Amino acid sequence: MEIILLAIALSMDSAALSIANGAKCGNLNLFKISKIAFIYGFFQAFLLLIGYFLGFKFVNYVEFVDHYIAFFILVFLGIKMIRESRADENLECSMDLSLKLLIIGAIATSIDALAVGVTLGFSGGSVLFSSIVVGLVCFGICVGAVYIGKYLGEALEKKALILGGVILIIIGFKILLSHIFDLDI
Repeated sequence: MEIILLAIALSMDSAALSIANGAKCGNLNLFKISKIAFIYGFFQAFLLLIGYFLGFKFVNYVEFVDHYIAFFILVFLGIKMIRESRADENLECSMDLSLKLLIIGAIATSIDALAVGVTLGFSGGSVLFSSIVVGLVCFGICVGAVYIGKYLGEALEKKALILGGVILIIIGFKILLSHIFDLDI
């Protein structure tokens, strides 16, 4: 269940961008929607893997403080997402949604997954399974988010970032509390 919540939280940046694309590009067909969702999901999964392998190299050096590192990274990212929801940025839509534009957006919205991947290196869980779940969840959320954007507009874009930020902060506190109190939450 934790990996599903983590996947949902990580997908919120991509969902916000998908909502914006749907709101500003009302003519998107199923192929373009699937293309957007696939690229965002792929980069979420890929950067999570990269972060994991970067973190895995350092596990032996920081094992005694890993829960604090995970807590601070997740809380920082959660607060960052909430702050970004308040930014008054206007995301421009390219009607052709070129591959270059989608990859830039995917990388920008997947930086959080890179940092979270580092924290997975400390937990010892199955990174391949986690990255597949994150990619699939992101894909599904982005498909739905584009449709939501097409029909409900930009008003929901900021709420998705707030929800993702809150989920990351909750997971950060869960990790910290489970290590401090030696709980299996």
